[in-house]
Amino acid sequence: MTPLESLIRAKIASDGPIPVADYMALALGHPEHGYYMNGDPFGIGGDFITAPEISQAFGELIGLWSAVSWQQMGSPERTVLIECGPGRGTLMSDLLRATDSVPAFAKTIEIHLVETSGFMRDRQAEALTGVEPVWHDTIDTVPAGPTILIANEFLDALPIRQIIREDAGWAERCVEAAEDTLRFVAAGYADGLGTPVPLDAVPGDIFEICPAAMSFIDTLSARFSAYPGTALFVDYGYERKTAGETLQAVRNHTFADPLTDPGRADLTAHVDFGALASRATGGGCAAFGPVTQSAFLRSLGIVERTAALLKNAPPEQAGTLQSATDRLIDPAAMGNLFKVLVIAHARAVTPAGFEISATTDDRQND
Repeated sequence: MTPLESLIRAKIASDGPIPVADYMALALGHPEHGYYMNGDPFGIGGDFITAPEISQAFGELIGLWSAVSWQQMGSPERTVLIECGPGRGTLMSDLLRATDSVPAFAKTIEIHLVETSGFMRDRQAEALTGVEPVWHDTIDTVPAGPTILIANEFLDALPIRQIIREDAGWAERCVEAAEDTLRFVAAGYADGLGTPVPLDAVPGDIFEICPAAMSFIDTLSARFSAYPGTALFVDYGYERKTAGETLQAVRNHTFADPLTDPGRADLTAHVDFGALASRATGGGCAAFGPVTQSAFLRSLGIVERTAALLKNAPPEQAGTLQSATDRLIDPAAMGNLFKVLVIAHARAVTPAGFEISATTDDRQND
């Protein structure tokens, strides 16, 4: 039994079954035993690998996308550049290298990183030697101003509520303690959902809601009402949510039981991009997408960038470079599972990479 499971069991013994959202928040963010607090989960030697760690082209293209977005915002003299969930700092490092080709933009940047893990802050500082980022626990303390925000695989780790349909209505799905395991249980009836639920749901159906993501969008909406800004979200998810469970655990690049060894596996859930876009437009913002990651990266020129890298790559690296790009854009790999959404101030023009249909099912091959 992990130390965190012992604490969770004590909390259940004291307060009764805990909602899935509370369990997820503890498993990932407990100050002492949370998954993200005490180690580096990224890369081959960790539990999972993200797009910036797969290919440098990913961060470089987002850097150039940021420069174009800055121009579309009217080229402000000061730019608050925020990354939420910066990982090892790889994406930001690649992004900044790319912006060197747009010096007028580069000199306006103030870097702010939203990161709760002290361990990962140290890794980010190592990756960003020579840069002076400011770290924050939440976006609320980031200074106001014209803003570009990047969030790659950030939303999927925000705690979700799960509600389950019963004969008499929707019940909160919780976690309770059995003798030798933790298990899910319906406990009490859910209220304050704040979102439409499927009208055709039948008993046993599970529906997921992410209040933390909605609150984050509300914060952005308030921010973008005062200053121009744009936020780029890259994550796995769907355009419109239906009933179904997506909570999952990953450990050593393999799916695991979310209730086994809390604090030692990553917990995530698919992102409801449609709900986020609706929340943003309801708050006075513009929303673009979602589009598939494949369509977005192709539009930004990842195929051409990879070809340029291959020209100067030693033979032993060429295969790795090409396979990395293929992994990012192949519909059977990350290309269609991952989606890209932009939320921006009300007067924003269509951002780069969103010229194609939001429903594109990208299957073309090069």
